[in-house]
Amino acid sequence: MKTLNLADTFKQVSSHRLNIGQLLKIYRVEAYYEWLKTVRNPSFSLPAILFPVVFYIFFGVLLNHGNAQAASYLLCTYGVFGVMGPALFSFGAGLAIERGQGWLDIKQASPMPAGAQIFARLWLAMSFSVLIVLSLSLVAVSLAGVSLSLLQWLSLIVIWVLGGIPFCLLGLSLGLVLKAQSAPAVINLVYLPLAFMSGLWMPITILPSFLQDFAQFLPPYHLAQLALKVVELDQGQALWQHVIVLLVYTFLFALLSLMAHRRRHD
Repeated sequence: MKTLNLADTFKQVSSHRLNIGQLLKIYRVEAYYEWLKTVRNPSFSLPAILFPVVFYIFFGVLLNHGNAQAASYLLCTYGVFGVMGPALFSFGAGLAIERGQGWLDIKQASPMPAGAQIFARLWLAMSFSVLIVLSLSLVAVSLAGVSLSLLQWLSLIVIWVLGGIPFCLLGLSLGLVLKAQSAPAVINLVYLPLAFMSGLWMPITILPSFLQDFAQFLPPYHLAQLALKVVELDQGQALWQHVIVLLVYTFLFALLSLMAHRRRHD
């Protein structure tokens, strides 16, 4: 059994440093069981995949029937909306619930390196992001008439999946400070307004001018603009501006996560 093998590894390394083989085994098994635990929880896995797909079918297909340009635009923005969900809820709500149940303390008391927990959740968020964007892409091609080159599809997938990293770090910082009972509600209060104000549900130009100006300060807006550049439907800002803003937010959220971790152990 894999669980027993991992337990044996912990016993073997409890008195000395981990070697590369043992370290890789711990990371692999932790990621595997994080994935298994999540896919067996339909209250997370089904909404994470179906929520952005259903929204896209309604707004991108039914309300824009025959308008391939509008469908391409909303594909880019709903892709961003889709990858934000697993990033925020896996790290945020999932971590807060494990803290409340005491599992995080048990893991930290074991010889397992702390990085394995972060890697497992990052792997989970990216895996679900791939499933979401592939589902959206299938709907876009089959129902909305979206036609892109192979390079454009690959560029979008890379932007969406890697663009979820800052939201993983935001979720991590929230998961380390929120209580288990309040975490899902608070994260929804972050997730949904952030998506709306960034112009992910509808074109940013439809929003009031003050919201369009405010969106310039929000990370989902800049990630969406990177995706929209691939289909040449962005607002025209330079590529480097969006990249720098996302890097700044990544650093900021990483710093907040580190502060929350240290505060928890003070």
